Amino acid sequence: MEHTNVLFSIGPLQVTSTVVSMWALILILTVVSFLATRRLKDVPGPLQNLAEMAVEKLQSFFADSLGQAHMRKYFPIFATFFIFIVVSNYSGLIPGMGHIKGMALPTASLSVTAGLGVIAFFTTHVIGIRERGLKKYAASFTKPLILVVLMLPLNLLEQFIRPMSLALRLYGNMYGEEMVTEKLYEIFPIGVPLIMNVLSLLFCMLQAMVFTMLLSIYVSEAAEEEE
Repeated sequence: MEHTNVLFSIGPLQVTSTVVSMWALILILTVVSFLATRRLKDVPGPLQNLAEMAVEKLQSFFADSLGQAHMRKYFPIFATFFIFIVVSNYSGLIPGMGHIKGMALPTASLSVTAGLGVIAFFTTHVIGIRERGLKKYAASFTKPLILVVLMLPLNLLEQFIRPMSLALRLYGNMYGEEMVTEKLYEIFPIGVPLIMNVLSLLFCMLQAMVFTMLLSIYVSEAAEEEE
């Protein structure tokens, strides 16, 4: 069960550790992005060089599922998803982060991953309508026409299940990993924590890749013109 970890209240509004940690990460990412792109040089410094390498890797990653044209057009959206998720995941490695420790991991909170799922839902359909037009995009849910009575509700239901599965998968994996790690820390305080931290480096990256890869596939299907 998800912990609320309420830190303080502003009138009737309760501010949880999830909200604080999420906005702290957003602030840090904003500052780092500003510093990395403030004065671009032909011979980049360490921060600019790191940013350029990250952009190149992400462009190559999304080009495989979106295609070059759609990747260039919508890259900022998918890069934002990926960077926020992966940084949120890795923040769990910071001492003091975690539901049990006090400062909640953003992506281990269902409210945060549900919000990402809602944004993913609108991203998919807004891009689909923009690329194909409202009429053609709406008509794609009735294919094949011979089975329209059966396929229309199934196709519509699928569009709501997709973002729900993205949100629940990310939440379940990150929350479960956090709880398992905490329990192992209690049982095996020496050795195992180091192994779990090393595995978390791969696990956190993998979860960000899965979320954004699936979203890019959904968007590619929505934007693709039918022959």
